[in-house]
Amino acid sequence: MTDRPRISARIGGISESATLAVDAKAKAMKAAGRPVIGFGAGEPDFPTPDYIVEAAVKAAREPRFHRYTPAGGLPELKEALAAKTLRDSGYRVEPAQILVTNGGKQAIYETFATLLDPGDEVIVIAPYWTTYPESIKLAGGVPRYVVTDESTGYLASVADLEAARTERTKLLVFVSPSNPTGAVYTPEQVREIGRWAAEHGLWVLTDEIYEHLVYGDARFSSLPVEVPEIADRTVIVNGVAKTYAMTGWRVGWVVGPKDVVKAAGNLQSHATSNVANVSQAAALAAVSGDLAAVAEMRTAFDRRRQTIVRMLNEIPGVLCPEPQGAFYAYPSVKELLGREIRGRRPQTSAELAELILEQAEVAVVPGEAFGTPGYLRLSYALGDSDLAEGVGRIHKLISESE
Repeated sequence: MTDRPRISARIGGISESATLAVDAKAKAMKAAGRPVIGFGAGEPDFPTPDYIVEAAVKAAREPRFHRYTPAGGLPELKEALAAKTLRDSGYRVEPAQILVTNGGKQAIYETFATLLDPGDEVIVIAPYWTTYPESIKLAGGVPRYVVTDESTGYLASVADLEAARTERTKLLVFVSPSNPTGAVYTPEQVREIGRWAAEHGLWVLTDEIYEHLVYGDARFSSLPVEVPEIADRTVIVNGVAKTYAMTGWRVGWVVGPKDVVKAAGNLQSHATSNVANVSQAAALAAVSGDLAAVAEMRTAFDRRRQTIVRMLNEIPGVLCPEPQGAFYAYPSVKELLGREIRGRRPQTSAELAELILEQAEVAVVPGEAFGTPGYLRLSYALGDSDLAEGVGRIHKLISESE
């Protein structure tokens, strides 16, 4: 018995969130007095709007919120989420099709746990958000990757997806706007992919958490709206974190077929029970209100987007496509690998990110975390002055190697 591993193989095989690890290291260095600028975490630098905070304060004083509430979410919040879904994407759903979760990550894991049996394959488009593969594996599934690059704007075609499909494929993870690349699929591309999935009887998990953060001519389009015939095999995950600057409030949700939502709710009833009632009350105020605060944040993100793309492309050896959504830039740094920088020759983007943190005191996330080595992810959800200073430091460091 003493020879058995202390940690289960299932949990021991999970990697730490690379984005949170980079953010934690940057914060630790700042606490130690170093002037680190962090591009790591995908977290808006804006405070949660006042009207949302006030709703939470009021809720904290209500005795009914001091008790257990339905595990699947406050009825009034589920009603509001149904109305919000219709308002924002044109998708009509009932409250019984909604499960309120402890953030988007729980929504994602519970969806995989509900739909996947051991050995079921899931197509994941890379670069991908770090949590998708880990949640798939934890649920017993097998991720199959479709790798994209800057030549296609990080977009996958139906041909790419079909090449990855096997007899074991059960589900496609579809994300637009994308973390980490900011790629946005056109409505025509969404329809093509949705019809392909429907033709082959696949399920789709579509992550819509960045639905309101699109720029220029880009347009968000919801897959079950564009392809109604796949609605009964589509699960949407969403949350208040990005749209309303509420990352710490931990409220997400699942929208899907009633039987899937009921099964996922059963899981949640044993895992966590209800989401904190004060946070649910805050989310209710957020999704019921207008989108004025969101528009203000989007304007700032758009300005920063243009700045960071311009500044990154001015760095010799860096190529950064213009992201159309979310708040991330995903430049290629392949030309920098192997180049001498302050006496070192980083061979991987992970080594380059470490060098940038140590020498320039700027935290970025290497492409290895997203399944595509040779890239860096920089979140531009930080102040304008910090953004310019941080990219400027990287430019200065890299220019020494010319």
